[in-house]
Amino acid sequence: MRLRSRAAKIVIWIGVCGIAGVAILLISAWAANHQAMILAAPTGPFAVGRVTYDWQDPHQQELMAPRAGIPREIFAWVWYPAATQKSQATADYFPESWRSALARQRGWFLTNFMWKDFSRVQAHSIEGAEVSGAQREYPVVLIRAGLAAEVAGYTSLAEDLASHGYFVVGFDAPYRSTLVVFPDGRVVERAPENNADLVGGAQQKRLGTKLVEAWSADTSFAVDRLDELDQNDPTGRLKGRLDMTRVGAFGHSLGGATTLEFCHDDARCKAGVDVDGAPLGSAVTDGVKQPFLFLLSDHRLEPKAESDAVEADIRSIYSRLPAENRRWLMLRGAGHYGFSDLRPMPLQVAHWLHIVPLDPQRQIFITRDCLHRFFDVYLKGAPPSTLQNLQQYPEVESVH
Repeated sequence: MRLRSRAAKIVIWIGVCGIAGVAILLISAWAANHQAMILAAPTGPFAVGRVTYDWQDPHQQELMAPRAGIPREIFAWVWYPAATQKSQATADYFPESWRSALARQRGWFLTNFMWKDFSRVQAHSIEGAEVSGAQREYPVVLIRAGLAAEVAGYTSLAEDLASHGYFVVGFDAPYRSTLVVFPDGRVVERAPENNADLVGGAQQKRLGTKLVEAWSADTSFAVDRLDELDQNDPTGRLKGRLDMTRVGAFGHSLGGATTLEFCHDDARCKAGVDVDGAPLGSAVTDGVKQPFLFLLSDHRLEPKAESDAVEADIRSIYSRLPAENRRWLMLRGAGHYGFSDLRPMPLQVAHWLHIVPLDPQRQIFITRDCLHRFFDVYLKGAPPSTLQNLQQYPEVESVH
């Protein structure tokens, strides 16, 4: 009886310790997610402005909508070199309407314990600032987020590139982005049939290809609208300020695959960067002709069979590009999700446990440098040696 009593006490003690451990973890997660956070400051010489647009095309249907007859519509975010206006307050990282909609969608637990409180995140963009007069025109770079993520979650990359003298344009689309909040108050969530996480194998690849084709078409639509604004912006802000002969694109994950497909589909793309995206669509079979950078996380941290298949597709595209117009870099110790501003708590724990060794802030810092140096060479005519400076980072490994 005495042994049974002692065993029972041990079991109870283990249970109490387990409950206490979970409680401590949840309290730590809540505290971390509600702490104020300032995004890394842009490194370029320009201040950064931001404006948003609701772009509609009544003549084209949204092909990924759950029913026919819904016209194409995208919500665009534009970051750009701004005239210095230190006295103005910075824009909200996510507008309040977006924060409220995201909180409702995620629910109380995920909002409070798994995700950063977006109201506590401070960016550096000035809403509606005047475009810098240092140059008449600036190159344009399109950005696409990973899978269904909101593009504003890559503000650190967008702001830094804008600070180096680029118009950076990202967009979210209804029924494909996690959600989109339009100016008139409409909230449109991703349709379940467009959620590639709900399927696997060949079905997932088919859906991924369909999504990439839709995002590529929308990227071309965004370029059309930018061209119209450059010719006749009713506000006067963008008129004559966009150099539409120098258009580049980059994206993360499925956004990287979208960048490849856009450059394959649209000759207006002059240079592209795939940030850790598995290629899909026509770009795999046909390749691309534009200068291209593949910037990858450390796939040695992933299952070998999966990473080998992605590497084979990348190598197929890479091998057909002229040597002077291609780069393939890997960031040692980097994780796939470390390219965006904020990571949910499980991914932060993965870094704390050294499962993903490279600090996410360091990953963002190096990625920003890679992006602006690459586009400086291929959109601004900087000498190719500009890219050699990336070898200063011990985490950057060239792949051949």
